[in-house]
Amino acid sequence: MTTFALIHGGGGSGWDFHLLIPELEARGHDAVAPDLPITDPAAGLAEFTETVLAALGDRTDVAVVGHSYGGFTAPLVAAKVRARLLVYLTGMIPAPGEQPGQWWGNTGFEAPKELSETEQFFNGVPVELAEACQAHGREQVSKEWDEPWPLPAHPDVPTRVLLARDDRFFVPDFQRRVARERLGIEPDEIDGPHCVPLSHAGALADRLVSYL
Repeated sequence: MTTFALIHGGGGSGWDFHLLIPELEARGHDAVAPDLPITDPAAGLAEFTETVLAALGDRTDVAVVGHSYGGFTAPLVAAKVRARLLVYLTGMIPAPGEQPGQWWGNTGFEAPKELSETEQFFNGVPVELAEACQAHGREQVSKEWDEPWPLPAHPDVPTRVLLARDDRFFVPDFQRRVARERLGIEPDEIDGPHCVPLSHAGALADRLVSYL
């Protein structure tokens, strides 16, 4: 049995994975999805990492999944636990020494124009589920935005990049380019929007388990 460490994106919470976790459990695996301390102005990448490690406890067979902004924390956790797998799920792929606040310009990200928050992140998600996710959102005031990413290189862990074909925030062509430039790998693809754990939980669980 593998434990999936599910790391949420900016302004999110572990609730974002509440549909994915039972799907992983139904396939014989375990999952933890802690709330990162994003509402604490004193918390940064080290505290984010420690929060996930505390949730994992003494588990040793671990796969780490970083969703969106969680991509800055996921490889730090993967390096600590010697994970069997690291997955960037519509995720931000950091570079050594890069501050999260610099990532957007460094990668050439262009924000979608004339799209609401719902249209950017939740296209294809049932309205009530999208509204519930937004209601669970939290203000991110933590200090990691200006912290250099601390690893000298990407961890030596089997790594996948999984993009969502219908993502309007990190559009597929952008994600493909960043994955090639930063990891030298070709992303895999799954149907769904940026918040694919809410739209295609079963298919996502199948894909994550297949990576094992």
